[in-house]
Amino acid sequence: MMLHPQAFALTVFAAVMAIAAFEDFRRLVIPNLLPIVLCLAWPFYFAADPSFYGALEAVACALAVFFVGAVLFARGYLGGGDVKLLAAATLWAGPALTPALLLLTSVLGGVLALFLLLPMGSQLATAARLLMGQPTLPAPRGMAMPIPYGVAIAGAAVIVILSPHVG
Repeated sequence: MMLHPQAFALTVFAAVMAIAAFEDFRRLVIPNLLPIVLCLAWPFYFAADPSFYGALEAVACALAVFFVGAVLFARGYLGGGDVKLLAAATLWAGPALTPALLLLTSVLGGVLALFLLLPMGSQLATAARLLMGQPTLPAPRGMAMPIPYGVAIAGAAVIVILSPHVG
Protein backbone atom coordinates (compact mmCIF):
# COMPACT_ATOMS: atom_id res chain seq x y z
CA MET A 1 0.00 0.00 0.00
CA MET A 2 1.36 3.40 -0.98
CA LEU A 3 0.80 6.52 1.11
CA HIS A 4 -0.69 9.43 -0.81
CA PRO A 5 1.77 12.38 -0.94
CA GLN A 6 -0.79 14.81 0.51
CA ALA A 7 -1.58 12.45 3.40
CA PHE A 8 2.14 12.14 4.10
CA ALA A 9 2.54 15.93 3.99
CA LEU A 10 -0.40 16.48 6.35
CA THR A 11 1.06 13.94 8.78
CA VAL A 12 4.39 15.76 8.69
CA PHE A 13 2.56 19.08 9.16
CA ALA A 14 0.69 17.85 12.25
CA ALA A 15 3.83 16.31 13.76
CA VAL A 16 5.92 19.44 13.19
CA MET A 17 3.22 21.66 14.70
CA ALA A 18 2.98 19.39 17.76
CA ILE A 19 6.75 19.54 18.23
CA ALA A 20 6.74 23.33 17.77
CA ALA A 21 4.02 23.77 20.39
CA PHE A 22 5.81 21.46 22.83
CA GLU A 23 9.21 23.13 22.39
CA ASP A 24 7.83 26.65 22.58
CA PHE A 25 5.91 25.85 25.75
CA ARG A 26 8.87 24.06 27.32
CA ARG A 27 11.73 26.39 26.31
CA LEU A 28 10.11 29.44 24.68
CA VAL A 29 12.06 28.50 21.55
CA ILE A 30 10.88 27.19 18.20
CA PRO A 31 13.80 25.44 16.51
CA ASN A 32 14.59 26.85 13.04
CA LEU A 33 14.43 23.37 11.57
CA LEU A 34 10.67 23.15 12.11
CA PRO A 35 9.58 25.98 9.76
CA ILE A 36 12.15 24.71 7.26
CA VAL A 37 10.59 21.22 7.34
CA LEU A 38 7.15 22.77 6.84
CA CYS A 39 8.38 24.70 3.80
CA LEU A 40 10.03 21.59 2.35
CA ALA A 41 6.91 19.45 2.89
CA TRP A 42 4.52 22.05 1.44
CA PRO A 43 5.06 21.07 -2.24
CA PHE A 44 3.86 17.53 -1.43
CA TYR A 45 0.70 19.00 0.09
CA PHE A 46 0.23 21.43 -2.77
CA ALA A 47 0.81 18.73 -5.42
CA ALA A 48 -2.69 17.33 -4.83
CA ASP A 49 -4.21 20.38 -6.54
CA PRO A 50 -1.36 22.19 -8.30
CA SER A 51 -1.84 25.63 -9.78
CA PHE A 52 0.90 28.06 -10.69
CA TYR A 53 -1.17 31.04 -9.57
CA GLY A 54 -2.27 29.20 -6.43
CA ALA A 55 1.36 28.62 -5.53
CA LEU A 56 2.23 32.26 -6.16
CA GLU A 57 -0.69 33.41 -4.02
CA ALA A 58 0.29 31.09 -1.15
CA VAL A 59 3.90 32.28 -1.28
CA ALA A 60 2.75 35.92 -1.42
CA CYS A 61 0.55 35.43 1.67
CA ALA A 62 3.41 33.77 3.53
CA LEU A 63 5.81 36.57 2.60
CA ALA A 64 3.31 39.24 3.66
CA VAL A 65 2.82 37.55 7.04
CA PHE A 66 6.58 37.15 7.39
CA PHE A 67 7.26 40.84 6.71
CA VAL A 68 4.53 42.05 9.08
CA GLY A 69 5.80 39.55 11.64
CA ALA A 70 9.35 40.85 11.19
CA VAL A 71 8.13 44.35 12.08
CA LEU A 72 6.36 42.95 15.16
CA PHE A 73 9.55 41.06 16.07
CA ALA A 74 11.62 44.23 15.71
CA ARG A 75 9.27 45.99 18.11
CA GLY A 76 9.43 43.11 20.61
CA TYR A 77 5.84 41.90 20.22
CA LEU A 78 6.62 38.46 18.73
CA GLY A 79 9.54 36.09 18.86
CA GLY A 80 11.51 35.25 15.75
CA GLY A 81 10.47 31.60 15.89
CA ASP A 82 6.82 32.63 16.14
CA VAL A 83 7.16 34.76 13.00
CA LYS A 84 8.78 31.94 11.03
CA LEU A 85 6.27 29.34 12.21
CA LEU A 86 3.31 31.60 11.39
CA ALA A 87 4.71 32.39 7.93
CA ALA A 88 5.22 28.68 7.22
CA ALA A 89 1.68 27.90 8.42
CA THR A 90 0.38 30.68 6.16
CA LEU A 91 2.09 29.04 3.21
CA TRP A 92 0.03 25.93 3.91
CA ALA A 93 -3.15 27.95 4.48
CA GLY A 94 -2.93 29.86 1.22
CA PRO A 95 -5.05 32.91 0.53
CA ALA A 96 -8.36 31.19 1.25
CA LEU A 97 -7.52 30.07 4.80
CA THR A 98 -5.06 32.78 5.88
CA PRO A 99 -7.71 35.05 7.46
CA ALA A 100 -9.07 32.12 9.48
CA LEU A 101 -5.54 31.14 10.53
CA LEU A 102 -4.66 34.65 11.69
CA LEU A 103 -7.97 35.17 13.50
CA LEU A 104 -7.87 31.82 15.29
CA THR A 105 -4.20 32.33 16.18
CA SER A 106 -5.00 35.67 17.79
CA VAL A 107 -7.98 34.25 19.70
CA LEU A 108 -6.02 31.24 20.98
CA GLY A 109 -3.04 33.48 21.81
CA GLY A 110 -5.27 35.84 23.77
CA VAL A 111 -6.83 32.98 25.73
CA LEU A 112 -3.38 31.56 26.43
CA ALA A 113 -2.08 34.96 27.59
CA LEU A 114 -5.07 35.46 29.89
CA PHE A 115 -4.62 31.98 31.33
CA LEU A 116 -0.92 32.56 32.01
CA LEU A 117 -1.65 35.90 33.67
CA LEU A 118 -3.82 34.15 36.25
CA PRO A 119 -1.82 33.06 39.30
CA MET A 120 -3.09 29.48 38.93
CA GLY A 121 -2.27 29.43 35.22
CA SER A 122 1.24 30.71 35.81
CA GLN A 123 1.81 28.14 38.56
CA LEU A 124 0.50 25.30 36.37
CA ALA A 125 2.74 26.37 33.49
CA THR A 126 5.78 26.53 35.77
CA ALA A 127 5.01 23.10 37.23
CA ALA A 128 4.51 21.61 33.76
CA ARG A 129 7.82 23.06 32.54
CA LEU A 130 9.60 21.57 35.56
CA LEU A 131 8.07 18.16 34.81
CA MET A 132 9.35 18.47 31.22
CA GLY A 133 12.87 19.07 32.48
CA GLN A 134 13.02 22.78 31.78
CA PRO A 135 14.61 25.00 34.40
CA THR A 136 12.45 27.83 35.68
CA LEU A 137 12.15 30.73 33.24
CA PRO A 138 13.16 34.23 34.35
CA ALA A 139 10.58 35.89 36.56
CA PRO A 140 8.28 38.23 34.66
CA ARG A 141 8.66 41.96 35.20
CA GLY A 142 5.30 43.56 35.96
CA MET A 143 2.81 42.49 33.30
CA ALA A 144 5.60 41.51 30.88
CA MET A 145 5.35 37.74 30.85
CA PRO A 146 6.74 35.54 28.09
CA ILE A 147 3.90 33.83 26.25
CA PRO A 148 4.61 30.65 24.26
CA TYR A 149 2.73 31.98 21.25
CA GLY A 150 3.91 29.03 19.17
CA VAL A 151 1.31 26.97 21.05
CA ALA A 152 -1.47 29.23 19.71
CA ILE A 153 0.02 29.27 16.21
CA ALA A 154 0.35 25.49 16.11
CA GLY A 155 -3.14 24.93 17.50
CA ALA A 156 -4.75 27.31 15.05
CA ALA A 157 -2.75 25.91 12.14
CA VAL A 158 -3.72 22.33 12.89
CA ILE A 159 -7.39 23.29 13.18
CA VAL A 160 -7.46 25.42 10.04
CA ILE A 161 -5.28 23.25 7.79
CA LEU A 162 -6.50 19.80 8.83
CA SER A 163 -10.24 20.49 9.25
CA PRO A 164 -11.02 20.50 5.49
CA HIS A 165 -9.36 17.06 5.22
CA VAL A 166 -11.24 15.40 8.09
CA GLY A 167 -14.53 13.78 7.46
